[in-house]
Amino acid sequence: MNTFLEGKKILFACVPVDGHFNPLTGLAKYLQKQGCEIRWYNSIAYADKLQKLDIFHYPFKRALEVNGKNITSLFPEIQSKDPVQRSIQYQTHFFAGRAGEYLEDIREILQSFDFDLLITDSMFSAIPLIKPVLNIPVLTIGVLPLLENSVDTGPYRSGLPPALNGTTRKYYATLYSQEMVTYKDPVDLYDNLLNFYDVPHTRTSIYNQMIKSADLYLQIGCPQFEYKRSDLGKNVRFIGALMPYANNEVKNTWTDPRLEHYTQVVLLTQGTIERDVNKLLVPTLEALAGTNILVIATTGGNQTTELRKRFDQPNVIIEDHINFDQVLPFASLYITNGGYGGALQSIRHNVPMVAAGLHEGKNEVCARIAYFECGIDLKTEYPTSQAIELAINTVLNNDKYRLGIAKVNASLNKFDSLGLCMKYVQQLILNRELNKSGQSDFTPQSITYK
Repeated sequence: MNTFLEGKKILFACVPVDGHFNPLTGLAKYLQKQGCEIRWYNSIAYADKLQKLDIFHYPFKRALEVNGKNITSLFPEIQSKDPVQRSIQYQTHFFAGRAGEYLEDIREILQSFDFDLLITDSMFSAIPLIKPVLNIPVLTIGVLPLLENSVDTGPYRSGLPPALNGTTRKYYATLYSQEMVTYKDPVDLYDNLLNFYDVPHTRTSIYNQMIKSADLYLQIGCPQFEYKRSDLGKNVRFIGALMPYANNEVKNTWTDPRLEHYTQVVLLTQGTIERDVNKLLVPTLEALAGTNILVIATTGGNQTTELRKRFDQPNVIIEDHINFDQVLPFASLYITNGGYGGALQSIRHNVPMVAAGLHEGKNEVCARIAYFECGIDLKTEYPTSQAIELAINTVLNNDKYRLGIAKVNASLNKFDSLGLCMKYVQQLILNRELNKSGQSDFTPQSITYK
């Protein structure tokens, strides 16, 4: 129990997708144990999960009930084969189009729950509105690789390495200009909304607008797994591997006797959202089935029975879901489509990677895996079994990747993620109290904890 935080009221809000919700759950429960009253504003799709977490749930009221599971049925155009068009539709319908609705729901919540702080994920589109309109500080958790625009990096989703010279920086500046033309419609929609609420701002990408608007932006990860930026935002801090909540009292241990009989173990996933098993699951199983490497594949509940029938070799294990922290201590290699949380778990356990993913920002994670020599990026959504086999052999037999992953691991594990977050939460709430009483002209960007 933290004596200062005891009784403080904190509202959580996030994009209604597992990859944005789950990383915040560990912090929510930790702050709850410190004595904070925690409530969460989110889609009805998360009612059961929040009930199990013993966290009060505010469902969407004015906000359209759109979440990761129903968005394609509500907006079929999001299924476009053109990744740019898909991104435009996401920015329009999932982000810019929902921001005002989120704000008005939260304004109503504030009338009955006078919360001291709003904690969000990095893509909750109401971030720029909360402080100017409601006078509530916002602490944002970066659940993806850092999305902030920089003179030293290409635009988010480009998957480009950091610039090492002026020529590349000029090229990246051109890409940013092109991006504002390509995404003009959703950016216009967002700009008009901010103007409607009289929020001062500079026109920029939707994602960059969110980051710049947060009082503090706490980036999951570490500097050794992020591109250096000479113009890093003053509100950005790294907090290490903030993990989802795990109830240690619930016994849900996964094991298999085959773990003791193979010297090399590969953990395979293509995430919980991607439904096309032919992208990564099938070609990897084709490459490894019948070999002397144990492959453990997790499907997210997608075609598990069919894949088990197709790949029934003794060195193949296929499950709906597996706790990665229980498998990674045995693993020699992790094969992923570029999920950020899974990549960080792999780094925490010193397990090098083979990555293959392009869309929804997955290429940004894959590019960092390669750049920091934590593994190989196959730079495709559909790698062949031959390419996967070659990448597996290369990573397993090259010390470069073990050394690369060890370097990032050493940095990542230095962070006390929950302890750091608590200090920043405490400081933002204290600052609000002092400012309300006229005792402080403090700015959140001036604080840094180690």
